[in-house]
Amino acid sequence: MGISVPSFFKERKFPFIFTLSLLLVCFTVLLFTNTNTPDPHFFYSDVQTSSSAQPIVIASPLPAQASNPITAPPIQNGPVWDETSIPVSVNFNWRLCTGSVAVDYIPCLDNFQAIKALKSRRHMEHRERYCPQPSPRCLEPLPKGYKVPVPWPESRDMIWYDNVPHPKLVEYKKDQNWVKMSDDYLIFPGGGTQFKEGVNHYTDFIEKTLPVIEWGRHVRVVLDVGCGVASFGGYLLDRNVITMSFAPKDEHEAQIQFALERGIPATLSVIGTQRLTFPDNAYDLIHCARCRVHWDADGGKPLLELNRILRPGGFFIWSATPVYRDDERDKRVWKSMVALTRSMCWDVVAKTVDSTGIGLVIYRKPISFVRYFKRKENKPPICGPKDRKNSSWYVPLSTCVTLPPRSSWPLPWPNRLTSKPPSLATNPEAEEMFYKDTIHWSALVSDAYVNNAAINWSSVRNVMDMNAGYGGFAAALTDQLLWVMNVVPVHVPDTLSVIFDRGLIGIYHDWCESLNTYPRTYDLLHSSFLFENLSQRCDMIDVVVEMDRILRPGGYLVVQDTMEMISKMRPILHSLHWSTALHKDQFLFGKKGFWRPGRGSSKS
Repeated sequence: MGISVPSFFKERKFPFIFTLSLLLVCFTVLLFTNTNTPDPHFFYSDVQTSSSAQPIVIASPLPAQASNPITAPPIQNGPVWDETSIPVSVNFNWRLCTGSVAVDYIPCLDNFQAIKALKSRRHMEHRERYCPQPSPRCLEPLPKGYKVPVPWPESRDMIWYDNVPHPKLVEYKKDQNWVKMSDDYLIFPGGGTQFKEGVNHYTDFIEKTLPVIEWGRHVRVVLDVGCGVASFGGYLLDRNVITMSFAPKDEHEAQIQFALERGIPATLSVIGTQRLTFPDNAYDLIHCARCRVHWDADGGKPLLELNRILRPGGFFIWSATPVYRDDERDKRVWKSMVALTRSMCWDVVAKTVDSTGIGLVIYRKPISFVRYFKRKENKPPICGPKDRKNSSWYVPLSTCVTLPPRSSWPLPWPNRLTSKPPSLATNPEAEEMFYKDTIHWSALVSDAYVNNAAINWSSVRNVMDMNAGYGGFAAALTDQLLWVMNVVPVHVPDTLSVIFDRGLIGIYHDWCESLNTYPRTYDLLHSSFLFENLSQRCDMIDVVVEMDRILRPGGYLVVQDTMEMISKMRPILHSLHWSTALHKDQFLFGKKGFWRPGRGSSKS
């Protein structure tokens, strides 16, 4: 029988009903919270345990990656770090590297015995790679007073002096506003030899001179030759431009080390006798501001190398004294440059001087290969089929012109990141594989690495993908406050052109050798199914030693691989006093500490 409202209050049943209702509300809230809490496990099918395991295929669509920058997620859902609790079955007798360059040792660039034996240094041979055999297994000591690096974006303008204690460049460039000392810091005001009013004024001047450049939309991927401390590339990051800055080791003391400590993409390289480790037709724009490269040397080989890696329709900006001065030497260099660029069918699209008296010329590479066949003489000659192979790992420089391919300019950024890359194979299967790969990495990074990994992403700036494939890992991180160096190993299918088409950067490398970078220059290393084939070519211990060399103390390692490979790697990491964590029998997380042999476990 129903109860009327007056009798309800009269019989004083309200407290009971109120209490019951409150309990129901609490239960509903608790149920809603549980159904929306991320599962602490990954949402993927079990990994194959055979030696032929492939990257995991996602069983169902997952939410797209958030556009907000990564912040440090709650670690309660992540893997639990062990503190070297696994016994090390093999005795690793680690020792510190010794010698004058021990702290900044780069094995393939500091092989002084091989360099001393060179018959010539005319073409910068002494700055090229000479890897010692066997690979050294010593560990680089930390600089005295080494600290956790200044985080981005503050690091663009200031870094700890103790982390890169090289004062010579401060004195050498004191009048050019490159870098200054201030208390415990090195300060980077954004100046340079050609940037008398700062980098932003200089890049504005370039775009006003040639508006079609359209920084960050039409021009996305840039190469800065002889970059100094990489302020040009550092400030272009604000315009959605990703710049690969490069210079030789020690040409100006530690300039690339400064760049990487600042959190700016950079690598050690030189235009000497070997090709640069980039694919053909890669860069939208190449820049040289007083980079001290003799472009017409040795039959024009250095400029022909730029022609090889410059995208058809791409730009070369040369800001140097021969452009705007009239002394005899500069006029002679300019005349030689005019003859060489005309023979390569490059067009001068702008030549001007700004308010500071600094001048530049902008060249444009032809879009069509037809123009090369209309030249009065075939000089330099067109590259033959053998020279046209897209290979640049220990390949000598050519004296021929690489013809542009029949492909269009990529879509404007950011559409080019997820659209079909121009250099992708034309068959439907290749396109389908590319899009599936993009979806896979977007989901894996968003829902596994970021939300479930015990990684403090706010401390991560310099990232390296050791086996990049199509660059899907980097593409999934483009909205974050970090950058990714995509490495395509030389023993796997070549996908580096696709990576550049997407508006990302990368290099070729053989992980059986040392990388062209200073120690302690990356915050996170990522590897997906790299080690099975690699372990058939070299010892995993040597690869792990190299990872320890280039990773900063406090930095992270993320490895997706078979349990066989993970089981071999984990004891080596523990012998180096790394913390590790295993998740779902397919993901190994590592964290490097401050331990060095004979130095205890000091932390900074």
